[in-house]
Amino acid sequence: MRAIAFAAVLSLAAGSALAADPVEGEWLTQGGGGKVRIAPCPGKADRLCGNISWLRPADAKATDQNNPDPKLKTRPIMGMPMLWGFKQAAPGRWTGGKIYDPNSGKTYDSKIGVNANGTLKVEGCVLVVCQAQTWKRS
Repeated sequence: MRAIAFAAVLSLAAGSALAADPVEGEWLTQGGGGKVRIAPCPGKADRLCGNISWLRPADAKATDQNNPDPKLKTRPIMGMPMLWGFKQAAPGRWTGGKIYDPNSGKTYDSKIGVNANGTLKVEGCVLVVCQAQTWKRS
């Protein structure tokens, strides 16, 4: 009986250790034009990445035409990486990442974190100047 109880405690502890961070999931961007799915980066479970998972139907076939790399201008925006390389600073808070803006073709230093109301604060920074957006869970 003790062995069963001990196994149950271990499985509960392991389950909570493997629980998804509150940042993980699908988020509707501030303007409502797209959704980004945030999850551990492929091959780097300690980092978070995000890919565009949905676009308005009018934009569904859009390409990355503003990208400064001519080879990437024809890639579809749908499915492309938008966030990468985030390291956990605390539960629900991630820093040290990058965010790509397909509207401008620019990449920014970024940090993300869940607000008390359950929304996601997404910041993009150049030097010390940062701009933030609020995304809603989808």
